[in-house]
Amino acid sequence: MKQDAPGRILLTGFEAFDRDPVNPSWEVAGALDGWTCEGATVQAVQLPCVFGLALARLDDALARWRPSLVVCLGLARGRVELTPERVAINMDDARIADNAGAQPIDVAVVPGGPAAYFSTLPIKAMVHALRAAGIPASVSNSAGTFVCNHVFYALMHRLATRPELAGVRGGFVHVPSLPEQAARLPDTPSMGLATQVEGMRALLRTALTVQRDLRETGGRLD
Repeated sequence: MKQDAPGRILLTGFEAFDRDPVNPSWEVAGALDGWTCEGATVQAVQLPCVFGLALARLDDALARWRPSLVVCLGLARGRVELTPERVAINMDDARIADNAGAQPIDVAVVPGGPAAYFSTLPIKAMVHALRAAGIPASVSNSAGTFVCNHVFYALMHRLATRPELAGVRGGFVHVPSLPEQAARLPDTPSMGLATQVEGMRALLRTALTVQRDLRETGGRLD
């Protein structure tokens, strides 16, 4: 894909979900809007937490900004680390309804598409860089089956099948709750916004500079 200069990083986050007034994925993305790293500038785009509509917004952003790197963010309440996702599966199976009240069950994200796609980001190198910076991180092997996985799978399908997106790297990262969210939900792990933003800077810098991922363990027993 021919890129305009300077390069563009598309960084997406979700709108607030359900009755929660804030979504850390958008707070992080919005904080980095306009930040330049390795000659590439971040363009932050908010996605609705709605099946289907989120993909329409993603398609608009891909066409408008012509990025060379796409990183989508989402909230994983209960996680204690920044977690780059390894794999997206071709399945919507919503335990709860999205912001529009839709609750698809056992529905393919892309009918007839592959069962799964792997991230094309250097996820282990990103985790290594985050830990070196003192920020908790680990590889995640499941992005769930809600709107986060819906967007992750659709993104990777587009990058794999659309000629105009050939060579664009992409993936998904889950972020923890913010302290103000944890204050309303006892026993919920959290990470401060400043730390999450610092971690995302390290993550994006690694994604831009590391072409071959590290070969070190990122597996789990559970």
